Amino acid sequence: MVGKKLLVPALAIAAVAGGAIAYVHFNGASTDELSPQALAKVVPDDAYMTAFISTEPQNWAKLQKFGTPAAQQIVGKGFTDFQQKLFTDNKINYDTDVKPWVGNVMIALLPADAAKPVKEPNVLVVVSVKDKTKALNFAQKLQSESKTKAIESDYKGIKITDYPGEKSSSYTAVVKNYLVLAPQKKAVEQAIDTVKGEPSLASKADFGELLSKGVEMPNAIARIYIPDYAGTVQQLMASRPGAASLPAASLDQLKKVKSIVAGIGIDDAGIRMKTIANLDPQAKTVEYKPVAGSVVAQFPTETFAMLNGAGISRFWAETVEQAKANPQTEQTIAQMRQSVQAANLDLDKDIFGWMDGDFSLSFITLNEGILAQFGFGGVMVFDTSDRKTAEATLSKIDGLVKGNGFVQVVDRDVQGKKITEWQSPQGVLAGHGWLDQDSVFVAIGEPLVKVMATKPAKALDSSEAYKTVMGGLPKQNVGSFYLDMDQTMSLVNRTMLVAQKNTIPPETAAVLNSIRGVGMASTQSDKTTFQVEMLLALKPAK
Repeated sequence: MVGKKLLVPALAIAAVAGGAIAYVHFNGASTDELSPQALAKVVPDDAYMTAFISTEPQNWAKLQKFGTPAAQQIVGKGFTDFQQKLFTDNKINYDTDVKPWVGNVMIALLPADAAKPVKEPNVLVVVSVKDKTKALNFAQKLQSESKTKAIESDYKGIKITDYPGEKSSSYTAVVKNYLVLAPQKKAVEQAIDTVKGEPSLASKADFGELLSKGVEMPNAIARIYIPDYAGTVQQLMASRPGAASLPAASLDQLKKVKSIVAGIGIDDAGIRMKTIANLDPQAKTVEYKPVAGSVVAQFPTETFAMLNGAGISRFWAETVEQAKANPQTEQTIAQMRQSVQAANLDLDKDIFGWMDGDFSLSFITLNEGILAQFGFGGVMVFDTSDRKTAEATLSKIDGLVKGNGFVQVVDRDVQGKKITEWQSPQGVLAGHGWLDQDSVFVAIGEPLVKVMATKPAKALDSSEAYKTVMGGLPKQNVGSFYLDMDQTMSLVNRTMLVAQKNTIPPETAAVLNSIRGVGMASTQSDKTTFQVEMLLALKPAK
């Protein structure tokens, strides 16, 4: 992690790099020098993951449009507390002393030093400097207040400054219009080598392609680049003491993803995140087809969470195939099959085999029925091309339920639709029926059985909350997720927290109450490109 021990010297530019030398070298970073491509030219080519952070004020300013007064106050206090921890002397102020000269930032992860017995995250931070004069003024101010003497050394004509801490040191150097810093001296030396001609991350063909493509996103505040996904996972695991190596089968699965690029931006709806995974064209992968999405109109506005997707049978077949190379997973599948066989069911054919179309899993608030004490129930909908097998499976399950003697299985007609219910002395536990020729539903709780058997008076896709959260996400998607935060928090407060008051800290509750909802949609434009887009919809400030 980039903690206090690394951030403090990052901002103390002259105290750790030498004010006079900094003045000679800093001409102020130009617009081109603030770009991800420019910062990547300072990063060694063996970096396996980078994050670019924009400091452009117009992008961050959009956040001020959102949040309840309580949430804004908490965020403001958190930032103030962070400044006080970062700068132990209250004479240093981020807005006046630091913000005017700090440009965009790139954080890179380098391979761990194999010579070190204790593996530590090998982090390199590159900070562009926008204003040399203000940077030097800050440095002089910080240097005059500093109680710790910096230790300087020379590396290929460039000064590296060791800023000692209580338990460890941080190292910084000035290269061109950038400040580089790291908790390990070798990382700073590598950055100097890179600027002096050694291969940079920007010069790598695969990484250069990621930088040029990027993620289309207005008002981007951060971007993340992972040029080698499998290698990154291996490097991260290697940096953890005592971590086991990945099994060959798991590594093969990771290698199906070549690279990942992600972006975070702030728009009029809230905070938006996009992740694009570039898949290996030679690898055997499942191509997903877009979900129809018509099932949303069948659900009422009281639906506070919904997951949509397609092709459970394809996913299961792929899982079974992959398990052949992983004994532990294969054993788990065998145990699942045995459990289902005890009920005279075939897991592959009777359970997953007919689930070849769209599916939906939803949770809906309830105020009546056997589940009223919990405040919600669930509904599953499956589209299938094999209705015969689906009906046979449900019939077998009905028989098992009926055989226990405590629950009655009753067929009844609801507005022309045949519904099968599991009735207990306390009320209806669950029910199932067909919405049309190809779509079957299973509902938990009597009110939801009725809801699914009839068209809702007000459908979910007509509600303002749903349109706000999901309206800006791709409609032609292979899977989506929706969460109404208002309804979720209302449910939590009404049921779960009645007996356990103050379980959620006021600060956390204030932040959650400033969120309108969460939406997510995934798309697959071709065999090699998979994208996930997520929106954290925020309430406008009052």
